[in-house]
Amino acid sequence: MKALLPDKADLDDAALARLYAYPQGPGPVLRANMVGSLDGAATVDGLSGGLSSPGDRRVFWTLRALADVILVGAGTARAEGYHPTRIKEPWSSLGLRAGRPAAPPLALVSRSLQLDPDAPLIARAPADARTIIITCAASPADRRVALAGVADLIVAGDDSVDLAAAVAALADRGLGHVLCEGGPGLLSDVAKAGLLHELCLTLSPVLAGPAAVRILGSAGHPGAPFPARCLTLAHLLEEDGVLFARYAAAPS
Repeated sequence: MKALLPDKADLDDAALARLYAYPQGPGPVLRANMVGSLDGAATVDGLSGGLSSPGDRRVFWTLRALADVILVGAGTARAEGYHPTRIKEPWSSLGLRAGRPAAPPLALVSRSLQLDPDAPLIARAPADARTIIITCAASPADRRVALAGVADLIVAGDDSVDLAAAVAALADRGLGHVLCEGGPGLLSDVAKAGLLHELCLTLSPVLAGPAAVRILGSAGHPGAPFPARCLTLAHLLEEDGVLFARYAAAPS
């Protein structure tokens, strides 16, 4: 993998981690990591794997190693077959997790709480990085009770999940570096709420066609409209025709 902007250079694993280091400053920082096709699709045949590449997976694991917590919609976690997080080599030996659990916990966003307490991504999470479930007060009370015994529960908002309150609650737990992995519906809500600091976007050299969903919104969750926002390109990398961009946004 090589850097194109701001400076041209070949990147080893340590250099890649330095390039993607979270910006310093007060308050939580929420970055999103998404992959898209040349025509804007977020999935091929309903999953993101059809757009991925070795370089994309390398960036994926780098970003996970740097994060305090991984924010993901419960539907996306089910569809993509999520499990409790782990950090692969060489990232685990770079010291990126010093003073923190060996891998960041998952934070699942769900209003309906249609989650199986025995599912691996909940039941098999390590004790020092228990899965966090973010919901709202309108969620089924019996489901909250069932899940509270196997996961950490955050109730944010009344009729729907208040993402600003959820991110603040994560920061109160010392989880201020948030990595949002989508899906598109959740990312649309994050952007609309003005919570997005950075977008890490892998641009795959694929044409997926008009039926695929975009990285913001989905067929089942188009997302509420919000004003267009301009982002600033922080860096651009390339490997095997795949581009890796990191954009900075000024949160609303």
